[in-house]
Amino acid sequence: MSPRTTLAVARRVLTQVRRDHRTLAMLLVLPTLLMTLLWWMYQDAGPQFDRLGPALLAIFPFIVMFLVTSVTTLRERSSGTLERLLAMPMGRLDFLLGYAVAFGVVAAAQSAIAVGVSVGLLGLELTGSVWLLAVVAVVDAVLGTALGLFVSAFAQTEFQAVQFMPAVVVPQILLCGLLVPRDDMPDVLGAVSDVLPLSYAVDAMSHLGASSSTGQVWGDLAVVAGFALAGLALGAATLRRRTA
Repeated sequence: MSPRTTLAVARRVLTQVRRDHRTLAMLLVLPTLLMTLLWWMYQDAGPQFDRLGPALLAIFPFIVMFLVTSVTTLRERSSGTLERLLAMPMGRLDFLLGYAVAFGVVAAAQSAIAVGVSVGLLGLELTGSVWLLAVVAVVDAVLGTALGLFVSAFAQTEFQAVQFMPAVVVPQILLCGLLVPRDDMPDVLGAVSDVLPLSYAVDAMSHLGASSSTGQVWGDLAVVAGFALAGLALGAATLRRRTA
């Protein structure tokens, strides 16, 4: 692995995103618009926004980064760009880490905007640290990036990549504890929820909204980061298989 090559890949991806104004708007603005819509819905509903807001700050970046990364990586594969890049003196890990760094930078900007607007303008109340909320949101977005890199190997077209949304993302939203507390789920569904990364992302955000203790937050954050690293490792394995 070469840091110089990794940064070159990251710069290339960031340049592509900057030139694609629609994708850039989706990445930076869409989570904030969705949080604003949520605030508007619960404007007269008491503490509902404060209860749901932190959890959705975990879910929205995850969804957006998963979708954009899976489609973008598939486009690199189907256009032959990936094969040409790997024919150069560049390792597969350089490619994956370059993507992770690039979208990590975008995720940081996305989360900073969403958290800043939610806390500063929409009045989202937290008992935990705002900066830790932003850190968790960034890690959640990186998790979406890692899973997007992984699932792109199993799609042949961009339409197929989008179809992984209901297969990979929606079950995690249903079982993460947002709609029904995980302790109240049937035993089988609770066991499934325990091995889904988004459950720990939502737990981390919920702890920030409900208590000032950060010990549980850091534990959940470590689990989410572990899933993100595992996603990158699986992405490297599928990248090797598809380019062999």
